[in-house]
Amino acid sequence: MEWVLADTLLSQSRDPRVLLGALCCEEASAERVETLRFLLQRLEDEEARGSGAGALPEAAREVAAGYLVPLLRGLRGRPAGGADTGPAACQRRRVLRAAGAALRSCARLAGGPQLAAALAEEALRDLLAAGPAPDLDGAAEAAVEVLAAVGPCLRPREDAPLLEAVARAALALALGGDEAGPAEGAAALVAGRLLPALGRCGGAALRAVWGGLVAPGAPEGPGRVEPKLLVLSALAEKLLPEPGAERASAAREADPDARYCWRFWRTVQAGLTRAEDALTRKRARYLLQRAVEVSAELGADCACAPQEGTGPSLFWWSEKKKDELLKFWENYILIMETLEGNQIHVIKPVLPKLNNLFEYAVSEENGCWLFHPSWHLCIYKRMFESENKILTKEGVTHFLELYEARVLPFSAEFSEFIIGALMDALSESSLYSRSPGQLIGSGSPLGLKLQKFLVTYISLLPEEIKSSFLLKFIQKMTSRHWCAIPILFLSKALANIPRCKALGIEGLLALRDVLQCTMITHQILLRGAAQCYLLQTAMNLVDVEKVSLSDVSSLVMSVRQEESFGRGTSLWTELCDWLRVNESCFRRPSTCSSIGLHETSSLNAYVKNLVQEYIKSPAWEGGENCCMPDWLEAKLVAVMVLLAIDVEGMKSEYSEKRRTQNVLRIFLDPLLDALVKFGTNAYMPLLKTDRCLQLLLKLLHTCLLKGSSTQDVAHTDEVFTLLQNFVMSTTESVSEFILRRLTMKELSSVSDLDRCHLYLMVLTELINLHLKVGWKRGNPIWRVISPLKNASIRHLQEMDHGQEPTLGRQIQRVVSMAALAMVCEAIDQKPELQLDSRDAGATERFLSCLQLNQTLQKPHTEEDSSFSEESSSSRGWGRIVAQYIHDQWVCLSFLLKKYHTLIPASEDEILEPILPAVQMPIRTLQSALEALTILPSDQVLPVFHCMKILVPKLLTSSEPLCIVSFDMAWKIIASLSNTQLIFWSNLKAFVQFVFDPKVLTIAAKIKGQAYFKIKEIMYRIIEMSTIKTGVFNILISYCCKSWIVSASNVSLSTAKNYSELVLEACIFGTVFRRDQRLIQDVQTFIENLGHECAANMVIENTKREDHYVRICAVKFLCLLDGSNMSHKLFMEDLAIKLLEKDELVSKSRTRYYVNSQQHRVKNRIWQTLLVLFPRFDQNFLNRIIDKIFQAGFINNQASIKYFIEWIIILILHKFPQFLPKFWDCFSYTSSPKCSFRLTAATPGLATFDGAQPCPFIYRYISFMAVFELKGQSRVCATDCMDLTAVFLFTGP
Repeated sequence: MEWVLADTLLSQSRDPRVLLGALCCEEASAERVETLRFLLQRLEDEEARGSGAGALPEAAREVAAGYLVPLLRGLRGRPAGGADTGPAACQRRRVLRAAGAALRSCARLAGGPQLAAALAEEALRDLLAAGPAPDLDGAAEAAVEVLAAVGPCLRPREDAPLLEAVARAALALALGGDEAGPAEGAAALVAGRLLPALGRCGGAALRAVWGGLVAPGAPEGPGRVEPKLLVLSALAEKLLPEPGAERASAAREADPDARYCWRFWRTVQAGLTRAEDALTRKRARYLLQRAVEVSAELGADCACAPQEGTGPSLFWWSEKKKDELLKFWENYILIMETLEGNQIHVIKPVLPKLNNLFEYAVSEENGCWLFHPSWHLCIYKRMFESENKILTKEGVTHFLELYEARVLPFSAEFSEFIIGALMDALSESSLYSRSPGQLIGSGSPLGLKLQKFLVTYISLLPEEIKSSFLLKFIQKMTSRHWCAIPILFLSKALANIPRCKALGIEGLLALRDVLQCTMITHQILLRGAAQCYLLQTAMNLVDVEKVSLSDVSSLVMSVRQEESFGRGTSLWTELCDWLRVNESCFRRPSTCSSIGLHETSSLNAYVKNLVQEYIKSPAWEGGENCCMPDWLEAKLVAVMVLLAIDVEGMKSEYSEKRRTQNVLRIFLDPLLDALVKFGTNAYMPLLKTDRCLQLLLKLLHTCLLKGSSTQDVAHTDEVFTLLQNFVMSTTESVSEFILRRLTMKELSSVSDLDRCHLYLMVLTELINLHLKVGWKRGNPIWRVISPLKNASIRHLQEMDHGQEPTLGRQIQRVVSMAALAMVCEAIDQKPELQLDSRDAGATERFLSCLQLNQTLQKPHTEEDSSFSEESSSSRGWGRIVAQYIHDQWVCLSFLLKKYHTLIPASEDEILEPILPAVQMPIRTLQSALEALTILPSDQVLPVFHCMKILVPKLLTSSEPLCIVSFDMAWKIIASLSNTQLIFWSNLKAFVQFVFDPKVLTIAAKIKGQAYFKIKEIMYRIIEMSTIKTGVFNILISYCCKSWIVSASNVSLSTAKNYSELVLEACIFGTVFRRDQRLIQDVQTFIENLGHECAANMVIENTKREDHYVRICAVKFLCLLDGSNMSHKLFMEDLAIKLLEKDELVSKSRTRYYVNSQQHRVKNRIWQTLLVLFPRFDQNFLNRIIDKIFQAGFINNQASIKYFIEWIIILILHKFPQFLPKFWDCFSYTSSPKCSFRLTAATPGLATFDGAQPCPFIYRYISFMAVFELKGQSRVCATDCMDLTAVFLFTGP
């Protein structure tokens, strides 16, 4: 149609001037400009045939200069970055394209190159004037169209400078500025129209574009890959030319060949892996495929020079190995194309070809790479970065299995890939999940493969590379946010590397960063296990000649003793053995000198010097008001002392044992000498006394063997016995010092409150030591307790006489109350310390008359200007007052426990109370409620303890007050759900208070509002447990233990009133998210390691998993006595409620999927009924048998049907008189008759006589149980019939 239109116009007028003038005289439209383009192209064809008019060149110049160029300049309606959508924009682009094509024809018809050059220069100026804008404006877009139109008309040699300038401008526009990449529209326009036009010019323009692409200073980065590939694919026919006879060899050598440039191949590889969009990756595959096809067709050898100067080329071709090369690249491109599908079932069949790529890539003769390994890594990077996590896991697994079947040559890129892309992929926790069919806690298959891979890879690394690789590997573990599970398995893999001297001081620092920073927020058990593995890594990989004992001790202090590094654990023993073997090899500091211990080791010398330096009075002594020193240094010294003495014990295990005592004495001589002088040297520096007492405490705490009971420590641990004897020899001096400091008003500043806490902790430890060896009257502790108590009471009484509240007086008041609270706690826990008679004395009367919740008036700051600074640096006055009130309630808790028998049920019974706090319980409970509003959450424990004693006494007479107590206490617990440090202790105290057996009994008896409030709180706790694992465990374990104890003496009638609690416990368990299940699985794996992992010995197993709730409930049911009537009634009531719960769940949803919450609840209901069944008699079964039969007709999962049929078989076997009722149930139901096929087909069921046992049935049940345990829970009823047939065939 275009040619027809052009011929029609030409037939009307043979003069081109008239015809072209007619088309250009009116307003431009898309149709008019396109008609002009058709006409000019027709004239161009006639000119080529030699039949054109002589006036045609002049007419073409007039059209170009007078019409087309102004038209293109006028198309500037869209600003840079503006939206270019809608009908008007489409029309504008249509005019632009037609005008550009018409301009190209004009340039060819003009009769010379002058017009094309002039138009190109003018357009280039417009393009450069636009600058590096993020997008094209109208002028720049018109300039691109003009250049694309006239560019092919320029002369390659004469116009070479102009072509080069245009090429550079076009490339800059396509690639964008230095800061950011180009806009999509600009790059597409330049690459789609201008660059191909310049490529057809060849010569200077093509070389200029190529030079800009591969220039060494060209900007790099992920954002540059897409525009570069766009340009390369646009010029692919020129940069990767087709072979042909018409192509002269000289021209072929002059034009660039991208196959020889390593920067080109790096861009292609980046496009294969880092490109975010599929189109860019497709362009990269196209370039690779075209390069292979061109190389195969040319048939000439070529090789790209390697980037590193050595090693295989990024691309090479040899005609001799054409078939192998084609096979390799065909498989490679096939794999990359298949990965675009992102579907594992499509990709898995192709993965064996990846193994073939490695077989092609490695020379068996020379053991070197034939193909550059970066091509293989591109495949793995593409898999690792997939959105499909299954594909990512498959890729990681495939990579980790590389070295199992083959030995690959060393490659620096492989090492960088492992530390980079592989570790990034390994940071995904979901990769470590169990395989289908694996048992819970059996470990992660990926974790095991990682361990084997790392061991193999490290063993193959050259020695000069091994150290730097491991250092970078560990540093990578500190460079990003890691979850707990990946860090655990990475640490485990590092710990299994065979011993080698690979890490120095930098390696220890990197390990310390992982311990202190990366794992700070991880789950405690996973963090503890990872710490064990990282310390083992240090012992296996550190070059001891490059590190000092001081460096090692710094790393050891980063391992938390309360999580993994307890004394007596396997990790402690392993470290002691490592120190024993290497103690003479550690690097010695230049200032090291001989400091005693003749013929001793460097470890002993280091520890002795460490203790001496620690005990010395510090140079920064700050006077009486200085803050207490940090505990970290005391912890370091204590750990190193005990490590050294245990190392010494290993040496002398089969020699004299007395040497251990002598060495410990040498270590502790500076400390013991200082402690002995405490009582006599009143001028000893304050910081020195602080440091000595801190070290004393840390030695006693660290010395305890983890996993051993404290009662047996003295008999099993020689070191603890020696330490105990040394400390006891200083008891008199230390206790006198503490008594003086606490009672002689020497503590007068805010910072002294920390010292008060230190003194009381030391005094408590001394009391414990003396109680272990036997309490004797007249010992130093005995002589301190009574004066401390009396002095504290005297100070508190003096403060009540209206003296002015100066800072010193208020601090002494806080100290005295804290000391009195410590004495009360010690006497409460150790009755041997009771100095007075059981009758109420002056101390008890004083405690009973305390003004509870009385706040301490803030002292006047002008009298002590340092108060403000101390308060801001240590603790605020509010916290001090809270501690003071807390200590008041500690004392009151002791008093209420001691005289709980004197608490009346009503205050009217006591006219003149001797002990007001005890004998006026309502007022005391009201004060407790007030204290809950004042105290912070971490200080309310003693208040809960007091309420536990008071509420049972007042529940009958003051029920509303008790209900308020329940509510206020619960609000505190509910607000603590995210505060781990204090939540569990408070929850335990709350449960013991609200669910005390006495409270439950009284509430159930009176059936008042308190009874319903307790049940409400019970359901709230259960609801909280669905969010916070372990909450329900506290409640059910406490209630079951208390009910079992009470049921041994009295009836279980109280528990019957709260049977809903046991019911909810039997069916408890939420459906966890996949990440939560993974964490639980890994925790089980760690627990299964037992003593092999030291964290299991140090961290107490809190049994907070959901299944412990069900275990506790079922264990409680198993301990009940069926012959006891109250027990029997409780179990029958529970069975009825379980059946009602099953019916309710069935009605809530007619169909449910396997392992859903409904499926799990029904499963647990029938499991519990099977546990209870042996306790049921015929009368009770007669009441529930119909419900059991009806349950069998409900649409249940196969596993539920098995349980129902098992219990029916057991009932019919034990009570065959129910058999007629069983057959009758088929007559009144419309449900499918296959529901009881298994039961009905049970061998000998119809011939039960009740007198003879039927082992055949039990064998059948066992068979079905084994089948169920194997996980076959999706079997339909017909499959069950097949199983029955198999069983009948096997015989009884």
